[in-house]
Amino acid sequence: MDFKSIHIGNFVKKRVAENGIEISHICKFMKCSEDEIYKTYSSKEIATEKLLKWSKLLDYDFFRIYTQHLILYSPPVNQKKKTGTKTQSPVFRKNIYTREIIDFIIELLQTGVKTKSEIIQEYRIPKTTLYKWISKENIEFPDENKNT
Repeated sequence: MDFKSIHIGNFVKKRVAENGIEISHICKFMKCSEDEIYKTYSSKEIATEKLLKWSKLLDYDFFRIYTQHLILYSPPVNQKKKTGTKTQSPVFRKNIYTREIIDFIIELLQTGVKTKSEIIQEYRIPKTTLYKWISKENIEFPDENKNT
């Protein structure tokens, strides 16, 4: 996947083909004509509201493509320059997992509500990422055999 040069219409078209969704169903969901659907496939850019609809229809986070682009290609943040600067905008770090998400996942593991494999499958967290969190947090499991 090429995250450097994003042609979002191509990604949408590929996902539609993978899911085998009929054009009539897409038109009904998107409330538009077939011509508009085909124009979307050839569009390098799609309005965010429309992209959100595509994400819901195709059960795929197309915004993550842009997030990956930022993670891979944005320059490192100059912390000295940012110190003391206040902003009304949300401040994001390069890490896509917030502390709250990590804590939530760790709590699920510690309480035995979910196993490692259930978390990996359900939340689509890479196995290496989950194991990194576990080693950093020094987690003790209620039933170690259950979480293998």
